[in-house]
Amino acid sequence: MTERRAILSGSTFEERIGYARAVVDGDRVHVSGTTGYDYTTMTISDDVVEQAEQCLRNIGAALEEAGCTFADVVRVRYLLPEREDFEPCWPVLRGAFGDVRPAATMMVCGLADPAMRIEIEVDARRRGQ
Repeated sequence: MTERRAILSGSTFEERIGYARAVVDGDRVHVSGTTGYDYTTMTISDDVVEQAEQCLRNIGAALEEAGCTFADVVRVRYLLPEREDFEPCWPVLRGAFGDVRPAATMMVCGLADPAMRIEIEVDARRRGQ
């Protein structure tokens, strides 16, 4: 029987909507779409690059709790309401994923809150499991 464990970040969205920041299922880690909210203060920057940086901090914390790092990411999805906001984020994203080279998709779509300018979702695989 494989381990299945929910990882919660403390975001009020998780409680209100009914989901987990991440789910560990055996050797797989699925991190929910993560926005640029600082979950300790429930604030979000107006700047898309700062939001991307916060997304990655939030994702990094979930990955760490799951027992892995960005080096274990195999899939990443970028969701943005505005196509032109993606390129300014590239240096930040390359810093996290440039050496890892996960499979990636970028989609232009609406997000849950107009303040959200980027959402990032990742899947990882825990090594040695």
